[in-house]
Amino acid sequence: MEIRKVDENFAVAPQVQPEDKAVADATRRHAATFDDEETSQPEVDAVRKAAEAAGLVFHFIPVWGGQFPDEAVAAFRKVREEADGPVLAYCRTGTRCITLDTLANPDNLTADERIERAAAAGYDLSALRPAL
Repeated sequence: MEIRKVDENFAVAPQVQPEDKAVADATRRHAATFDDEETSQPEVDAVRKAAEAAGLVFHFIPVWGGQFPDEAVAAFRKVREEADGPVLAYCRTGTRCITLDTLANPDNLTADERIERAAAAGYDLSALRPAL
């Protein structure tokens, strides 16, 4: 599994499995997730139990189909702002996670800074500029 570090407090990853030890190593304290994309995905409760057994706080903030409801953006911002350690967010490719973080803007960055940060992690979010 490839974990892409965005900054010292945030990383994104493709789908994790309950047995992925890299998750605990990368985050130490927090994990956020998106679920129910593919039939081969583990159930969210299995990942939650594994994360909690590893000492992580687990948050489920579902977004689908390129839609980022205000409630999800606000919930994600709250997780990021209140986290007392690094956060790892995951989805099928990591794109929705970095997009949600970019929209939530927990670090109060400018639009250019957010787009550049995503690009440095390997994600082109330049199309989001009008929404930022």
